Amino acid sequence: MVNTGRIDMLYGMLKKEPNDLFLNYALGMELLNNASDLSIAKQQFQKVLNLNPEYVPAYYQLGKLCELLVENTEAMNYYQKGLQLAKQQSNNKAINEFGEAIFLLED
Repeated sequence: MVNTGRIDMLYGMLKKEPNDLFLNYALGMELLNNASDLSIAKQQFQKVLNLNPEYVPAYYQLGKLCELLVENTEAMNYYQKGLQLAKQQSNNKAINEFGEAIFLLED
């Protein structure tokens, strides 16, 4: 179920702070719940990475989104980049999540 109220609220907040990392990520997450907005969600997560290329959660969400769009090569690229960054950041939870996503995608 799509919560257009939250989506509208996030768009409104982004008008005031267009480069806010969390707001852009949150909008991507909300749009991800709406199958008709997957391309816009993808743009939001890519914007997050433009704002901060080391924001690991965006790589994971982009990978999952690309899997939904059957863009498996692109999904694998996001997962591998995210895994590399997670290792650099010693983020064990993310390392495990990326490892599992890569394993499942390769299977």
